[in-house]
Amino acid sequence: MSAPAASRVEASGITGRIGEAVLSARNVAKSYGNIQALKGVNFEVHRGQVTTLFGENGAGKSTLMRILSGVNKPTSGEIILDGEPVVFHSASEARDRGISIIHQELSLAPNLSVRDNIFMGRELRTATGVDFAEEERQTRALMAELEEDIDPLTPVEELRLGQQQIVEIARALSVNSRILIMDEPTSALSASEVEVLFKVIRDLKARGVSIVYISHHLEEALQITDHAVVLRDGTMTAYAERKDIDLEWIVRNMVGENFDLGSPPTGHAIGDVALAIQGVSVPDAARPDRMVVDGLSLDVRAGEIVCIYGLMGAGRTELLECVAGRVRASGGQILLEGQDVSHLSIAERIARGLVLVPEDRQRDGLVQTMSVGQNLSIASIAAFTKGLFTSRSREQALVERSIRNVQIKTDGGRAPIGSLSGGNQQKVVIGKMLATEPSVVLLDEPSRGIDIGAKGEVFRLLAEGARSGLAVIYSTSEVGECLSIAHRIIVMSRGRISAEFGSNVTKEEIMAASGEAVVH
Repeated sequence: MSAPAASRVEASGITGRIGEAVLSARNVAKSYGNIQALKGVNFEVHRGQVTTLFGENGAGKSTLMRILSGVNKPTSGEIILDGEPVVFHSASEARDRGISIIHQELSLAPNLSVRDNIFMGRELRTATGVDFAEEERQTRALMAELEEDIDPLTPVEELRLGQQQIVEIARALSVNSRILIMDEPTSALSASEVEVLFKVIRDLKARGVSIVYISHHLEEALQITDHAVVLRDGTMTAYAERKDIDLEWIVRNMVGENFDLGSPPTGHAIGDVALAIQGVSVPDAARPDRMVVDGLSLDVRAGEIVCIYGLMGAGRTELLECVAGRVRASGGQILLEGQDVSHLSIAERIARGLVLVPEDRQRDGLVQTMSVGQNLSIASIAAFTKGLFTSRSREQALVERSIRNVQIKTDGGRAPIGSLSGGNQQKVVIGKMLATEPSVVLLDEPSRGIDIGAKGEVFRLLAEGARSGLAVIYSTSEVGECLSIAHRIIVMSRGRISAEFGSNVTKEEIMAASGEAVVH
């Protein structure tokens, strides 16, 4: 370690040799009723290094991290911190010992400001009360470190999803932890925001901070990791140092074989235009004089899968939300099978066969207080309701059919939605929309926060839908996904279509059309 790095370690109060085990799980098991989430896992976190944890949804990654951060207790096994066994009774106890976690699903209070979210529960107090000025100053410093121009007094609900993720990261950084667990920290970040986060991680490493990093963005994670651990079905199946692993090694140990997301479905006829977007413009909510979607036109045919690719801020989300009725257009028309639906409500568009799987499944796609079955049936309630009466048998039949068709791994329709992994929750959102028997389905970042296996299952569902005549549009900021099952690739930049490709395009061509720098 260089002298400057050593001095930063000493200044931070973190002592010890870089690379030594500072936090360990020894033979840790965790059961929820009859479900064994962890089966005797051994895991080590190294001082001043990044340990990346790979695994499919439901493999036990988040369960292990919740145990290490004090959120949950293990059923058996022990946690070792600085060579001594510890028992955490709460996340605050773990935080007091220097362990913090950035959860996969955001835990922000949307009605509070950025400043108040960062200091919630640990306000800076003086003899006269909370020192809001100092909290604001520290918040501005954190935003500057993360290179994000966000006013500390802005309500979180006014931020886009990627900015909310930045606030979550800033809150964890503000604690000055010596062990920082990052569970899918980049799932909603743009490429430039990821680069900034990686700079921060490298600086934390230089100060001796230990990082546990969980990500389904496999190639991205390889850029930052020092050690790789793979969990599968609650068991650690592989461990290696960075120099000994590549993408194929990760996939092989995660799913048992080299995995392919698929190819554009063939063998079926592409039908007539199902959705016509004609000259649609959408104003920026913060600056109505600026268009986030600017006079965009696009046709999608029955049986066709169209991918919309673009960087964060390209206008992809605003376009899909406008088509679905969540955001109003300032100009243009939306035609569904030749009929103008621009004036219809969300519910009326769903009834006509136009549905959206939103980017943020927790906020917009699921009702957390409802069961799996209730979430699956809620969008189709009119199909088994007459007056004040609901046919429970028809509803149950729909739920069972959806669970079977979408292949949701659950104990049944009565299971709490929170008991499912991220990938299975995403399949519930998709299943809910498909249960309405749509003719057009829009999906905004459908693979956000799910593993490669679940991603393959989602894409399989889309391919099957296309073969049966469904028109599909999916939006993504992952260039690799564009080359999987799309018949056509539309590239958006600054609210407009900058290029259109068939399936025989390269990653470099797609990235260049979006205005993204291509790194060789």
